[in-house]
Amino acid sequence: MERSPRGFTLFVTIGLEFTAVLVLTSLLIWLFNPVAHRIGWLDRPAGRKDHGTPTPYHGGLAMYVALVVVVLTLVNPHPPMRALMLASGLLVLVGLLDDMFDVRWYLRILAQVFAALILVYVGGVQIAQIGPVFGLQPMSLGVLSVPFTVFATVGLINALNMSDGVDGLAGMLSLAALLMLAAAAYYAGNERLVHGLVMISAAVTAFLVFNLRRPGQRRAKVFMGNAGSAFLGLVIAWAAFRLTQNPGHPVSPVLAPFLIAPPVIDCLVLMLRRLVNGRSPFSADRGHMHHYMVDAGFSVTTAVFVITAFSLLLGGVAALALKADLPYPLFVVAFLSMTVGWYWLTARRERAVRALHALHEGLVALPVLGRVIPALEQPRSS
Repeated sequence: MERSPRGFTLFVTIGLEFTAVLVLTSLLIWLFNPVAHRIGWLDRPAGRKDHGTPTPYHGGLAMYVALVVVVLTLVNPHPPMRALMLASGLLVLVGLLDDMFDVRWYLRILAQVFAALILVYVGGVQIAQIGPVFGLQPMSLGVLSVPFTVFATVGLINALNMSDGVDGLAGMLSLAALLMLAAAAYYAGNERLVHGLVMISAAVTAFLVFNLRRPGQRRAKVFMGNAGSAFLGLVIAWAAFRLTQNPGHPVSPVLAPFLIAPPVIDCLVLMLRRLVNGRSPFSADRGHMHHYMVDAGFSVTTAVFVITAFSLLLGGVAALALKADLPYPLFVVAFLSMTVGWYWLTARRERAVRALHALHEGLVALPVLGRVIPALEQPRSS
């Protein structure tokens, strides 16, 4: 394992790194804002976009620049981190171009493939085995290792991108996944990975201050854009691969999908349904999980917090099940069951909306949540 002395010094260092990235990201978002308005770098309401006012989408660029500056200033980056910064730079650049000029989907996918290959060949980060998911022995991927790594990376990037449809959702899901990965890395003794994940979490936290709807802020002041969702999707993939592929780490690959389950399940179901209906898997519609929840009576903010809480619950339960040495095939069955269940539920929109409305009413009826949820309610728009 990658270990260094633990204790007070570790947490002081992490605290300083977190603060540095948090402050710098906030400063950059504030500084970039007038520039974005001046050059027209704005997401303007049109079509399915219902945010009401032109909103700058430089959040992803601010998070990336803040991370790079702090890492190069305070940390001696090792090859995996250098590969992450290089690959992320490519995706942020393509994302910025996409936000401004609407890059063709296949060019975005090509950039994501290149980014995944940078992780593999520059950083040595890849999926070599997926654990004993079908039996007692770990399943080695052999020559399929690189293709599987590329597929998983591209899939996760697009799953997170698809979740970026309401204010705060992609950021909150990313923050939840990053914090769970950081906790798992600390448990595994990989403090170098903990440092990296905490710094990235700080960048996301700063972004959410400007992006998350809350009392006193009825709409997002900045979006992360495709640059931000691609950056965070790549980061989560990179961290999951590093954490689950180290032979010295007591963290199995079967845990990874549960740390970011809602957007992955939503993406799988949505793309499959589009293909079944003869449509492009990258076409746009109102078939995402957050759309169903808003239609069922959840406010945007409440939907964001409920989906994030569900993500944390799944990650926590999966970690406890792994600690209890439950058979690995059960993890596969559980994930597939959730995916099939969501596909069945959403096959009829009215059925999904009715079920989610019942969930909303049930949550409001609970003693504590019955007071919290109304406080989060905002004008319902997606």
